[in-house]
Amino acid sequence: MAFSGAFAPKHYQKNTKIVTSIRKIPLSLIVPCKNEENNLRYCLESVKWIDEVFIVDSNSEDGTEKIALEFGAKVVQFEYSGGWPKKKNWALENLAFSNDWVLILDADECLPPEAEKEINKIVCDPNPEHDGYWINRRYFFLGKALKHAYFPNWNLRLFKHKLGRYEKITDVDTHSGDNEVHEHVVVQGSTGKLKSIMDHHAFPTIESFVKKHNRYSNWEAIVESSTEDNEDSLQHSQVKGKRRLRRLFRKLPFRPTLRFLYVYLWQGGIFDGWEGYVFARLHAQYEFLSEAKASAILRSRK
Repeated sequence: MAFSGAFAPKHYQKNTKIVTSIRKIPLSLIVPCKNEENNLRYCLESVKWIDEVFIVDSNSEDGTEKIALEFGAKVVQFEYSGGWPKKKNWALENLAFSNDWVLILDADECLPPEAEKEINKIVCDPNPEHDGYWINRRYFFLGKALKHAYFPNWNLRLFKHKLGRYEKITDVDTHSGDNEVHEHVVVQGSTGKLKSIMDHHAFPTIESFVKKHNRYSNWEAIVESSTEDNEDSLQHSQVKGKRRLRRLFRKLPFRPTLRFLYVYLWQGGIFDGWEGYVFARLHAQYEFLSEAKASAILRSRK
């Protein structure tokens, strides 16, 4: 979960000149955090041109708050009591935003330099074409950018905060933590796509992948054993397609093997080298955990 050594983004390593604007863009940023001192600095460096930054923390025990304050961010503590709402939706409902537009990033995500000009044009337009924008996300695994596995990966992260909320897929407590996992933002209005590609440094080590996906599999298992998620409100055809595929996939046999083949062959992880192979094998393990946990839940109800 950390940028360390060679895993740090190239444009944030030593001797790299960071170019920032004097005039900041009228945009509010939400970064949900908990113990993210190894990631947060790189995230905030990539968006120093944003006018207002909220760090929505969960009582971090490391240097997260100190780093946030160094960048002039506002630190807000989120006290989770289970169920709904989770951190991002709570922030959208309760923060006092100074701007109409909001951008949501995780602490292990960074925007490229060209995103500044593209986003500035949108939020400063008195009559923008859309009310929300999807951004493509590129995964980094073991320090390598994956050009095929899990790419493209669209997420709706830039939108007018009064019009967007994360979908509520189930009323059941998923035991997956205080932050939204696979839920997407639904905007009451039209949406478009950004040209910029966001870097996602979620898995610098195999251990970080296993830790996160053990938690994600709790979400998958609860949703699978309780209700089917609904993709009708989503506004990106590719994301809708993945939701439908996932719903069908849950009914098939040999799911871990099929998940490996999907990531490694269908998505082209084979062209990402050794990292692509390991990434696909770990997703097969994740599929097995999700399936086994869901079966355990269903058996316990008999």
